[in-house]
Amino acid sequence: MLVERWWLILALECIMCIYSKPLQQKRRCFFQITESTKHNYRQNKKYTAAGSVSGSVQVCETTDCCVGYYRIINGTPKADILACDRIEKSCPDETCKAQTRINNQFLTCMCNTDLCNGNITWGKEQTSHPYSYFSVVFMKKAVKPLVGILLFMCFWIVAAQWRSCLKKKKKNLQSPSHDYHIRPSCSCQMTKTSEIDISQIELQQIVGRGHFATVFQGTYQGSVVAVKFLPAAYEHNFNTEKEIYELLLSKHTSIVNFLGAGRKPDDKSWFIVLQFAEYGSLHSFLSKQTTSWMFSLNLCQSLSQGLSYLHSDLLSHDLHKPPVAHRDLSSSNVLVKADGTCALCDFGCSTILRSCSEPYRRHNQNKNTKCIQLGTLHYMAPEILEGFVNLNESMFLMQGDVYALGLLLWEIWMCCYDLFEGGAAPQHLLPYELELGSNVTLESLMLYVSYMDKRPCIPEHWELLPQGAALRELLEDCWDSDSEARLTAHSVVERITSLQSSYSL
Repeated sequence: MLVERWWLILALECIMCIYSKPLQQKRRCFFQITESTKHNYRQNKKYTAAGSVSGSVQVCETTDCCVGYYRIINGTPKADILACDRIEKSCPDETCKAQTRINNQFLTCMCNTDLCNGNITWGKEQTSHPYSYFSVVFMKKAVKPLVGILLFMCFWIVAAQWRSCLKKKKKNLQSPSHDYHIRPSCSCQMTKTSEIDISQIELQQIVGRGHFATVFQGTYQGSVVAVKFLPAAYEHNFNTEKEIYELLLSKHTSIVNFLGAGRKPDDKSWFIVLQFAEYGSLHSFLSKQTTSWMFSLNLCQSLSQGLSYLHSDLLSHDLHKPPVAHRDLSSSNVLVKADGTCALCDFGCSTILRSCSEPYRRHNQNKNTKCIQLGTLHYMAPEILEGFVNLNESMFLMQGDVYALGLLLWEIWMCCYDLFEGGAAPQHLLPYELELGSNVTLESLMLYVSYMDKRPCIPEHWELLPQGAALRELLEDCWDSDSEARLTAHSVVERITSLQSSYSL
């Protein structure tokens, strides 16, 4: 009786599944790729992969949104790309309402009805694309003959699963034990750092400000230190950063030395005490001086080594350092020490990517979701700008770090006087500052980096340098629009080591 009831429930579920599936129609969008865009193979591939294309219509596979990109030519928007959006986003509008991007040269729109991207609403006037809407007809008669066949298949599958279940139960009863492969447990203890009393620190001047922190220079136990203060409301950032620093085996010359932490009794703010870096942040350093080829390589190698170590999964003498994604890598979050090497810092948005309880999963999954948006805008990878980041997959976050690393390498080499004629390196600029101006917005950066698939300009004369081709290849392999095609941080270290041995100026 129980078996018959179970069969009946499964059969009803199958019948409901059969009748509901055809009703869930996939979104249909106009599809057009202009000749100018077709030459960009990677960009063309990204949109054609968003769904199956038949003529001028695309059936979306992964999203319910249609998107349109228009160029403004002689005051009139001309369709450049019409397609299904590549990732799922919120698109509440039924019509394609234009939004202006980058010096009023481009318009984008997004909408949630069939073929809605063929018409773009621009200001008070509506500019129509020269396509007409297709009528959507649901062919019920075509579905009905399939119901009987699918229902029979459903019952057949249920019966097969039931027989398999009975066999497994019989086998389990006959077998006294199972030979499971048990994964060795890892040790996730943290180093215990004693809490520092703020009265033991003599604060001097402010040396930096971040998203939510202020950094002072000071003295502690006779040494010059940096003291980072976070408001009381940012306890989760404080705990995250402190946790990263306290990981066993986390000591590395390219990660700033952590001395301790505490809390001020008066305003309840949190503070972290770190080794003081004589040259300040990499951004400050590059803004004040240019470098030689070998000096720039030392900066690049130590920076890459620090990120490679951060990403590493290490086990030594039963002590475990899990991989960590930085998630806010920028020239303001890298320090330059007196020996001319870099050290990573500012781990308030970082994520531990593996723990004992959940191997290869995010350890602090619910703590830092806001940091996706808090990452420094100039250094955000295309998939992060678009919101297409799988927070349960460690590689997505580490590949975002490598994209930012590529921009930092470009930033360093653009300040290397040996790479410019007459030794006159240009003024230091942040990535995309030359192309988009000093006030970069999320919209302008998303259009330039993701839609146009552009990157910071690599000087043409570098091709004439002995190491020019290697520099270009390294940068392009770090900031590739396809996150899976990017190098690992370890591979970047190997490439830079090869540059050091092959090209000495």
